[in-house]
Amino acid sequence: MKWGSADPRAVAALLAALLATLAFCAADVIARSYPFGPRTRSVNDLGNQYVPFHAHLWDLLHGRADGGLLVNWQSGYGSSFLPDLGTYVSSPFAPLVAVFPRDEIDLAVYVITVLKTAVAGAAMAWLLMSLRRGRWWAAGVLGASYALCGWSLALAAFNPMWLDGLIALPLLCLVGEWATAGRRLVPGALIVALAWIANFYTAYMATLGAALVLLLRLVLAELPWRRALAVAGRAAVTFALGIGLAAPLVIVVYSGTQHAYPGREGHFAPVGTEDLLARLLPTTYGYGSPALYVGITALVLALALPFHRRVPVRVRAGWTVLVLAVALSLQWAPTSLAWHAFAVPNGSFYRQAFVLCGLLVIAAWHALAYGLPDRRALGAAAVLLALIAAVASRSSLTRHHSHHTWPVVLLAVAGTLGGLALLRLRNARPALAGLAVALLIGAQFGESAATAAVATGTRLGQMDDYAPWGERQQKEADAVASADAWPAYRTEPGREQTVANDPMTVGGQGSQYYSSLTADVLSRTLTALGDGWTSRGRSLQSLDNPVTDAVFSVGARVHNPPDPHQKWLPQGGGPSTVTREDVPPLVTVRPTAAHSTPASFGPSPYRNQELLLGARVYTLPRTTLSGARKGDAARGLLVDGAGRITARCRPGSSVFLWAPHYSGTAQLADGGERKLFRSDAAGTKIAAMQPLGTVRAAGQVRIRLEPNRLSRVPAQGAVGCLDTARLRTAVQHLKSTGATRVTVSDGTVHAQLPAGSRGTAVVAAPRIAGWRCSADGAEAAAGEFHGLIAVPLNGSAASLTCTFHPPGLRLGTAVGGASLLALIAVGAVSAVRRRSATRPGERTTTAH
Repeated sequence: MKWGSADPRAVAALLAALLATLAFCAADVIARSYPFGPRTRSVNDLGNQYVPFHAHLWDLLHGRADGGLLVNWQSGYGSSFLPDLGTYVSSPFAPLVAVFPRDEIDLAVYVITVLKTAVAGAAMAWLLMSLRRGRWWAAGVLGASYALCGWSLALAAFNPMWLDGLIALPLLCLVGEWATAGRRLVPGALIVALAWIANFYTAYMATLGAALVLLLRLVLAELPWRRALAVAGRAAVTFALGIGLAAPLVIVVYSGTQHAYPGREGHFAPVGTEDLLARLLPTTYGYGSPALYVGITALVLALALPFHRRVPVRVRAGWTVLVLAVALSLQWAPTSLAWHAFAVPNGSFYRQAFVLCGLLVIAAWHALAYGLPDRRALGAAAVLLALIAAVASRSSLTRHHSHHTWPVVLLAVAGTLGGLALLRLRNARPALAGLAVALLIGAQFGESAATAAVATGTRLGQMDDYAPWGERQQKEADAVASADAWPAYRTEPGREQTVANDPMTVGGQGSQYYSSLTADVLSRTLTALGDGWTSRGRSLQSLDNPVTDAVFSVGARVHNPPDPHQKWLPQGGGPSTVTREDVPPLVTVRPTAAHSTPASFGPSPYRNQELLLGARVYTLPRTTLSGARKGDAARGLLVDGAGRITARCRPGSSVFLWAPHYSGTAQLADGGERKLFRSDAAGTKIAAMQPLGTVRAAGQVRIRLEPNRLSRVPAQGAVGCLDTARLRTAVQHLKSTGATRVTVSDGTVHAQLPAGSRGTAVVAAPRIAGWRCSADGAEAAAGEFHGLIAVPLNGSAASLTCTFHPPGLRLGTAVGGASLLALIAVGAVSAVRRRSATRPGERTTTAH
């Protein structure tokens, strides 16, 4: 096809994708960010969650993962994977990680992020040209401005699954256009399904936005009410069928949230007007405010729309009112809750801001597609922009970035107004048209690249960050691989983690697990055993303890030096080493049939560990804490300076310290490794129990505390002394009565049991919802033994099989199947009607 005969929508889409890609990458060159510089881009959840989940997907696609689509055996001692798949890596772009080398997983995620951004720009450019024909280059520029909107650069750039919602909004608006024209119901439903499968959370917001656009288009079209109802009904059917097709995944994810550990309870508080308007300007950044930047060109055109006399009054009023209404809905608690699917976000309250960005761009297109705004309209827009800048100048967001915000704003305004002015002169001097387009593209490119670079640098300064895959991760992975023998035993990648999801990144089968869907039973069980966590209980750490290692069949544990990328950690070199322990199999048999729940745990993690082990192995000495203030005995003693815990234990026993609300270091006064305890006053993280060393011959235990903030230490019960001989005896007993052979495949655990086994078979995996078990083929209740899977035995069973069925999958499959049948029926009826409509014409032609 020749360039001149190409579909202008395709040309506009290609331009938008190209501009978005170049500006996005140029920003990282400016910021010296990965992969164009030494600064990591793996901040916050990108490094902790999203890259590891893509790494796990890589392993699944290459057949190297422990588990499958149903169960992830690498994380949280066995977690439900399908909800995580639907939340993090169900995008059609995600499988592209498979074409990259495993050690380039960070690059794979970056390329996917850039590709999604480009596709979002292309989709918007195509939509603009479909709404109303206009200049293809203008649609391309505005499409790029949407792809590079503030929401995309500030939030979605490190939440790559949200970028699927950025793509979904223009595509769902196109589905609405097809419904208005009465065609393409089946392709429309498939697009809806794909959007909801890719990321249901932002797809929900995009669906609301597309519905508002469709309603406005129907009002502006002035259709007879019956015709308008028919169009709305057709659109509703299309979306219902599409969402129904996505139900097998969407309902599973929803069910997973019902069983997840509760996150932070937030209360919506709208930002001030000055902050709201400041986020319309380039190079401003604020995690808690709506990122509404769309570029000065798009903003000026949107501001000019109400005054553009060549645009019909109804169109001007309709789009202006819709933009203002959606802007106000961001600031009102009930509508904010509705935008977020009636669940208070655990983080930013403005995750729906991309919808308003899209509406601003569409409004800007209408101001341009009807002809260039005249001097009056542009003058009014310039005055409004000046007012916005004046109010925004009172915001700390512009003051903090003033050294580059105002220069970029001035240059962008000059480029925009100069380009639009030259376009108005092009009829008199056609040669100026090229310069005008170059000015507009240059302004958009420059301010977007600057905005992205500022967002990248600011995020890096405000959030935790993690190094991309390198020598440390490779050493960890090699150490894990050298010891891995799953399912004979688990291999823990180590407490000295690199990211919160180390098992998915470097391999092994650990307790570390960070997800929005971390199971409530897992978090409460491990907390009761003395584990630590961050993210208010949804990011679980490795618990370096031989008792819990025995309970969870951890036969090998990797020990890493502190991560050199984390400068706040005490630095020390050395290789990754592996320690091995003799542990029971994954399935053990307990002598009693008593079942329990995590609620039956007591306040002492040492005694709770003994409950799961089935033997008394700890001595809990009385302790004295010097250097502490008096405090609430139930909450612990306050420590704000150097202190010491003293106690007496049997010589040769191992000393452990449990102080979940202590922050600082602890060390045996007579030697031993200094251990770091991390907690905070806000309750977002607690410290894990840690081993400190061995009791000397005198039996005296002296623990030196050096807090780094005001902390709490339990008045009694903080110190536990482990009798390793008793532990070995308990382990040998569990081995002698445990399963003789265990096999694991995705969502199935099968164990051969000793003949005549009685009591309770316990699977060393959390009793998350969805497990069903059978003994010798006969169904048996999958109960709970202090948070683990438990099955009663009658003395005759020789085998045990437990299978996992994700909650919601059966209902979702039924809904999806019904939607598929309905879609096939609708498609068949439409095909018959089209064929019937063409037959009379065919007969007439033959008669001639």
